Amino acid sequence: MSETTTVAGPQPGDSTPSEEHPVNTDDVIAGAGPVTRPGERPTVRLREGDAEEAPRYAPEWLQLREAADADARAEVLLEPLRTRMAERPGENGGIVVHDLGCGTGSMGRWLAARLDGAQHWVLHDLDPYLLHFAAVASPRAGADGAQVTVETRRGDVARLTPDALTGADLVTASALLDVLSREEVETLAAACAGAGCPALLTLSVAGRVELEPADPLDAQLAEAFNDHQRRTGMLGPDAVAVACQAFADHGATVRVHPSPWRLGPEHAALTAQWLRGWVGAAVEQRPELRERAAAYLTDRLAALDAGELRVVVHHSDLLALPRPAGGVG
Repeated sequence: MSETTTVAGPQPGDSTPSEEHPVNTDDVIAGAGPVTRPGERPTVRLREGDAEEAPRYAPEWLQLREAADADARAEVLLEPLRTRMAERPGENGGIVVHDLGCGTGSMGRWLAARLDGAQHWVLHDLDPYLLHFAAVASPRAGADGAQVTVETRRGDVARLTPDALTGADLVTASALLDVLSREEVETLAAACAGAGCPALLTLSVAGRVELEPADPLDAQLAEAFNDHQRRTGMLGPDAVAVACQAFADHGATVRVHPSPWRLGPEHAALTAQWLRGWVGAAVEQRPELRERAAAYLTDRLAALDAGELRVVVHHSDLLALPRPAGGVG
């Protein structure tokens, strides 16, 4: 799932830009868009033992997007979450939080500081390097100064079972749902229901982007990118709707709130990576766009360098609250 990392982005493919009209994605970090470069360190894979799956995310991409992710997450969902958590105290006065596809640990760094009380975080990922990074960089105190501890579990979160969440008070993930299949989302919802714990799943792509100034090619590239996300069975922009239904089918109350990236001149490095990856994925999906997309990308990067480009990348955050034991919703 998320795997490992938190980031929703397109995957590498096997098409190559034409020599005549190249779309220059040479500097794309894995996770921002399709990229394959000889000699590059293997990056995160989603599913264990899946030889067909190309690497997805490099830690550099996760670090680059962390500040924008933090600004985007819907803090309005934390109030109902805190209320529910207060109704279900953990053992010894603390709570156990499972972070699925933790990547470099950005979700923990954002959320732990917003929750009171002692916390024990269980970090799940396939990549041992990322697990080590996340553990070392994890927060040590919650909002009220209470202790935060961590442990790591290397494994395939796409095959999650309720047993893996035994004792969990909360499940979290970031940029995860959109890189899952329908079956995997349903498995996740069932696992959370089996554990009886809430789930806070942030930053799932919504399939909409806004660029200012606008360009006639924006809509075609967005549509092609969305199709690229769906092409291997992943849900992409359909993920939140599927997850809402899956959690509701297990009796949970589900709330969804927008969590857009709002990228301006101060986010130039992130915007450049996102833009190259977004265009690259679109062209990989629809090669007939290549010539126009190459000129488009050149113009957009020039506008970015001049401080004239603004981008909104829409995401959604989802909070699923299970029906209280012996109660109603």
